[in-house]
Amino acid sequence: MLPADLPIVDHHCHLHPNGEGVGAARRFASAGGSHLMLATQNYTGSTPDTLDAYRSQFQTTLDLATTIRREVGIEVRCVMAPYPIDLIHAAPRLGLESAVDLQTAALDLAGRWVAEGLAVALGEVGLPHFPVEASLQAATERVFDHALGVARDRDCPVVVHSADLDAAGYRALAERARRAGLAAGRVVKHYARSVVPASERAEIPPSVLARRELVNEVLATPGPWFLETDFLDDPARPGAVLDLATVPRRAAAIAARGAEDTERLWVPFVRSFEQVYGWRPERPVPGGP
Repeated sequence: MLPADLPIVDHHCHLHPNGEGVGAARRFASAGGSHLMLATQNYTGSTPDTLDAYRSQFQTTLDLATTIRREVGIEVRCVMAPYPIDLIHAAPRLGLESAVDLQTAALDLAGRWVAEGLAVALGEVGLPHFPVEASLQAATERVFDHALGVARDRDCPVVVHSADLDAAGYRALAERARRAGLAAGRVVKHYARSVVPASERAEIPPSVLARRELVNEVLATPGPWFLETDFLDDPARPGAVLDLATVPRRAAAIAARGAEDTERLWVPFVRSFEQVYGWRPERPVPGGP
């Protein structure tokens, strides 16, 4: 049985005002979930091509979080940044350098929202996980380095979108962060689909996709690490990537196995947040104020 004071946190999901939205959050809460890390996304079906469009996108995410807190009663923390492949879609319309300027301005805006307490991390940022032409690759790398610099200056974690990483990939990402002056322990590898031993992750904490086999594997490894669904809330792809109720259901199944496995759940849901984010998720006490 899950401890009454153990928060259950999905480290990375998306919700859409025209999708399930609040309904998906209710399903998460009904399964035992207490906290969502809500990452922004494009809500209009087209890539933003002005800074005001990004400001509107970020505000939509913030409004969703506020509504979920009020109507569902769970905690929601926002993660803000222009999506890393937006540059690729914007460059043909705006020109490459103008598209780069827009991305860096949007990252600066996201950093200000972090500084104001409206978001807790910069993300998703990163590099394409598919081949692109050399000029676009170089541009995305410049923008990624800028994102790392914003996270350094705002003293916040950064959530990275990339291809799945092996040990060499974790080392390369950690080295890139260090060149930017950002501690590797503040760089979270989102959507980790393989479990790399902690000794080979170069201090980068992974956010592991909550598939049953991955959860069972990562459970035995030292933290920090997180669990996520990367729920997309896309009506055209219901349940993708994983349903929003997955993390609390996995946690309940693990707790049913016994006290030792239950104790390990404090790693992704509490201790890793304390270590990487500097705050402690707390489950409200029933009947409390």
